[in-house]
Amino acid sequence: MNPLLRLALRLLSAVRVDMREDYERVRQLQRQLAALPVARYRTPTWDTFSDSGTGHRVPVRVFTPREQRREELLLFFHGGGWVTGDIESYTPACAAMADLAGCRVASVDYRLAPEHPFPAALEDCYGTARRLLEDPRRAGLEDADKIVLMGDSAGGNLAAAVSLLLRESGHRTPSRQILLYPVTHWDHDPETSPFASVRRHGEDYRLTNTEVEDYFDMYVPDPAQRRSRLVSPLMATDLTGQPETLMITAELDLLCDEGEAYAHALEEAGNRVRLHRVERALHGFITLPRFARPLREAYEVIDEFLDQGAPGQERG
Repeated sequence: MNPLLRLALRLLSAVRVDMREDYERVRQLQRQLAALPVARYRTPTWDTFSDSGTGHRVPVRVFTPREQRREELLLFFHGGGWVTGDIESYTPACAAMADLAGCRVASVDYRLAPEHPFPAALEDCYGTARRLLEDPRRAGLEDADKIVLMGDSAGGNLAAAVSLLLRESGHRTPSRQILLYPVTHWDHDPETSPFASVRRHGEDYRLTNTEVEDYFDMYVPDPAQRRSRLVSPLMATDLTGQPETLMITAELDLLCDEGEAYAHALEEAGNRVRLHRVERALHGFITLPRFARPLREAYEVIDEFLDQGAPGQERG
């Protein structure tokens, strides 16, 4: 990384935002930034595939690529620490995702903490995924194997937890999942975390350990619950029967090591896993402009993963 850019990022990280006090303002700023400049993508369509299983209806925004190259549907759970982010703020990223992956993207507007703490977000994502997998025709698909779970950061955490919960509940599981720099562990204190990346990158760059701890305080107020496998997938004692997984991490991200540890744990449990680390990349790079090197590199890897097809249906 350019030394001047590195210095600038360290200076920015020194300006602390108390997420517990300022999360509403952060949400508003994200929506404003997503609206500027005037969008160059097609106006997305609204659809509601299902409710959460508790009667709560979950909005889903569907993005269609300019040129559709494959039949897959990416069922996407956005990041934001379970506290910020929504369909509006992630619309530019999801529009780019549809174009660069060449397939439709369904962005799930799950409920946010602290207004709706755990397990509300998981219930919304789980309910939407379960109903689509049971009846893919709701998404215009004949084959549920074309549904690929995908999420970044907290959304990657939710995708992993949804896959665990679907298997444990005896429901159909997705054949594939794409996890982008996900949260997989509960401890981000540099004094006690088992991961070197928490100590190496927890104060210098895009995401800090203080912010992650603030997010956990709002998402899972009870510290004892944070060790649950549905909050911290690395704590799961049984990882068998999970989807074929593409794990993409960012080198300069405090979550780098725990994401890679989860990939190794999945593989050790007998699952098919591909792990790719984007060098010199920061947390959250999926929201960068389309010309950004980390974004382009990630979509090259995603393209290859999707081109392989579902397990047992690899393309020749």
